[in-house]
This record gives sequence, structure tokens and C-alpha cells, in this order.
Amino acid sequence: MAESFECKFTNPRSEIEKEIADLSPWFHNLHLPGGIQTAPNHKLGDFPSFNWLQIAPYLPENINEMTVLDIGCNAGFYSFELAKLGAKVTAIDSNDHYLRQAKWGAEKLHLEKNITFKNMQLYDLINSDEKYDIIFFLGVFYHLRYPLLGLDIVVSRTNKFLIFQTLTLPGDDSFERTPFDLDYEKRGILNQPNWPRMAFIENRLAGDPTNWWIPNIACVHAMLRASGLVIKHKICREFYICEPGEKNQLSHQVNFNFKT
Repeated sequence: MAESFECKFTNPRSEIEKEIADLSPWFHNLHLPGGIQTAPNHKLGDFPSFNWLQIAPYLPENINEMTVLDIGCNAGFYSFELAKLGAKVTAIDSNDHYLRQAKWGAEKLHLEKNITFKNMQLYDLINSDEKYDIIFFLGVFYHLRYPLLGLDIVVSRTNKFLIFQTLTLPGDDSFERTPFDLDYEKRGILNQPNWPRMAFIENRLAGDPTNWWIPNIACVHAMLRASGLVIKHKICREFYICEPGEKNQLSHQVNFNFKT
């Protein structure tokens, strides 16, 4: 079986380190008072701090009192950073283990009054009309069994900015924008290496059975556009700052009349 990126905290000495060990394994390396970290030996390094350092400069200069939704909050790293900046954060995850970590971390950082944690799936957002000034949609897309539906739902709840990230297929980033109307007889172009496409993961990737789809870069761009978003900044290969734009014809046809 492939090795997971989650880390166990070993050889705890202090009381807080014992609590960290009891809450293992960790995917987020939280930085706590006193220089303590929850995953100091993370296989990806100081994750996700290095991602935050790339994203933060692209956020509005003042997000105090802005409403932010952190989808798939995991142990809460992004939620904590946003709350420190004065945002009103709603953090959602469907995994009880991650939510226990996040609530514990919020207490240690004295941010529990600034963040509302909810156990829910992305699809549950259909049942609310609430919109958010900023939505963090990081590391979730490829875990969705119905990714384009999920993206459409997220866009429908975005008021100002969507911060998007997904795992992508390796390969060339380049591809010209797809034709507006592809001729049936010319559909062989669909076989070109960098045509927008997603790979389907039938079983597991990196030991995780919830990894379902991995798009290439051209597919990421195409799906963001098809969901009515405008890419304002491509921060790096997998990270995007988007804004809701004028909906295209396909997006207008999307409705969520299957509310439960």
C-alpha cells in the first residue's frame, strides 16, 4: 500500500505533546505557542505554511469582518491564519478526526470565538443560500466523486473571491483555449496530450480511497471558466485566485432543485 502523507507525533515529553500524540495522525503542521509543532517531521515539509505564504499576498489588504468559508478545513491551519486577520470564519469538514484536531488547535491559539466549525460535506451547501466574501477551496476537488457539481455549488456560494487548488497531472501546462463548437469529424483533437482531461482513480492514490479524479492544467482552467469563474491570478502550478464572472450559457442551466 502507498504511504500516506499524514504524520504521527512520536516521543511526546510535555503534556501538550502528549495531547498532540493522542490526536495523531496529523496532515497540518500547526505552529503552537512555545514553538511546538504538530507535525514537525511532515513528509511535505512545513505543510501547509509554505502554501499560505504564497496565497496571503493575493488576499485583500483588509479582510477584517469579511466572511470566509474554509472547505475541507482539516486541522484548521488556514482557518486560524484567516481568523488572526480578523475574518469571520466558517470551517467545514466531514471528518470527525480532523474537526477534533481543529477545535483543539483553536483553543490552544485562543481563536475558538472567531471560528465556527461544522461537520458537513461540500454538497450540504446546497441547503443554504448563504454566500461568503472569500472561499478557500484547497485540496478538496480531487476528493470529490462529483467534482464539477461540487465546483458549481462552491461558485454559487462565492461573493468575491475563490481560492482554488487541486492536485494535477504532471506534464506541460500549455494548451490553447478549446474551440467554442468542436466539429464532430474533428473530434480526434480530444486525443491530444494536453486537451482538458481528468484521470479517474478507481482504487487508491497515496493510500487514500477518497482520491477520485486528477485533472491536467488545461482541464483546471476549462472547468473554472465553465463554472463561471474568472482566473485573476495563477499563483503557482496548482493555486488560483478566482472571481465570479459573467455566467456562460452552460452555467446558467445549472440548478440545485434536488435540495433535501
